Amino acid sequence: MGEFECRLKQFRQLKELTQEQLAEKVGVRRETIMRLEKAQYNPSLKLAVDISRAVGAPIEEIFIFD
Repeated sequence: MGEFECRLKQFRQLKELTQEQLAEKVGVRRETIMRLEKAQYNPSLKLAVDISRAVGAPIEEIFIFD
């Protein structure tokens, strides 16, 4: 399995959202956002789409699988 990189933190900060605010928007716990930002968790497709819409960036720019 290839490397996983997550640029969520940069996109979240551009939208001036806290981890808690983003978590609330996409229906997960803040800890899930924290783990995503540390690339410790691979999101489901639904969560990736919800996050993409919440931060206004394409999925492939937020989540990078090499």
